[in-house]
Amino acid sequence: MIAIIGAGISGLSLAYFLQKQNVPYLLLEKKENEHSPGGFIQSVREKEYLYELGPNSLLCDDFLLQWLNELELTSQIVEANTVSKSRFVFKNGKYQKLPSSPLSLFWNSFFSWKSKKQIFREPKIKSKTHPQETLTEFFERRFGREVVDYALDPFVSGIYAGNPDELLLQYTFPFLAELEKKYGSVIKGLKKNKLERKKSISFKNGMQTLPKTLAQKVGVTYCEGGVQSVFKNLHSWEILTEKQSFKAEKVVITTPAYVAGNILQKIDFSLAENLQKIAYAPMVVVHTIYYKDLFKKPLNGFGALHPHKEKLFTLGHIWSSSVFEGRCKENEVLFTSFIGGMRGIEKTFLDDNTLMSKVQKEIREIYRIDALPVLQKVTRWQKAIPQYDKFILPVYERLNDLETENLYICANWKDGVSIADCIKKAYKLAEKLK
Repeated sequence: MIAIIGAGISGLSLAYFLQKQNVPYLLLEKKENEHSPGGFIQSVREKEYLYELGPNSLLCDDFLLQWLNELELTSQIVEANTVSKSRFVFKNGKYQKLPSSPLSLFWNSFFSWKSKKQIFREPKIKSKTHPQETLTEFFERRFGREVVDYALDPFVSGIYAGNPDELLLQYTFPFLAELEKKYGSVIKGLKKNKLERKKSISFKNGMQTLPKTLAQKVGVTYCEGGVQSVFKNLHSWEILTEKQSFKAEKVVITTPAYVAGNILQKIDFSLAENLQKIAYAPMVVVHTIYYKDLFKKPLNGFGALHPHKEKLFTLGHIWSSSVFEGRCKENEVLFTSFIGGMRGIEKTFLDDNTLMSKVQKEIREIYRIDALPVLQKVTRWQKAIPQYDKFILPVYERLNDLETENLYICANWKDGVSIADCIKKAYKLAEKLK
């Protein structure tokens, strides 16, 4: 028997893959979460409106598309509109389209000629990364400061809500370190390793369709207060909740790091302490709806990111109604705005009215409109996204030893934070455990 602690996307996916292989498992989750499987993947449907409170889309390769078909979800898939391939960054007081290819980089005015020259010189740079090199250090060394400020910084804010000065290359983007190591250049490596084309998708009733479907297909045992701790006996593990105990030969923890720290405190205090130190970026999500005819130009794109250097209030806006159909009424547009992150923690303490007012002010100034929104909603995540910074190092050093004791980790704070990462990690672990 394998005990899986946590029914977020990692735990649900792992349970599904084990079930497919006829491997006995027990999936444990807090009773308080019985009606909202999937952790941070939460969607709210209110008549014509669909709000994503967490992740807004899933980037699919052939493996994931086949898996969704296996789950009988193909008919529920909504593909991102073609216009969403255009992505914008706020620079020098206005939105500018990011170059989408090496050729467009050369002709596009987004980067200065000085930066373009350094980008094209990247294959000649001989210096190498080291284990604790940050994203900023790596990109500045290979591509220059402007790329750090106006490409790396907003990109990292969009994925991790993090600070590239703190995030470690080896754990955040390990494939880039591998390309440099193998080919001596990121650009050379990318040329020799064509990236698989992927589709950005959602579902007719939002991203939570995926965890809800998985929860219906696998058995979930809901416990009062969730798992409190685990103990190793001679031949098995004992898992304790507030009112019950369970036995298993193997245990997989899929919870956030701070929850895992509580669970492991009695068997490895040092590891538990280090797990508690892993930082999580706080985030506020503000959904704002305006009438479409207020905007002089159509919002043709995925959205816009705001570099820290530009000192705007939000980290950026997804133009949700431009990306996917069915997010609001035809005569309206839906903005999904993100506030906070590691560089804006203080903003997350503002009250709802202040947050909504500041988002309105920013949209009015950037998009040159003069009207109140149709409606606004605020969602708060105190601990949204784990940070792959220096505090994760001592945790990683201990995890391999745990596997010799039949204790495994399958969570977004290890080896990738995206939904796709979590599903694929679950698949690989299921293969290992069968």
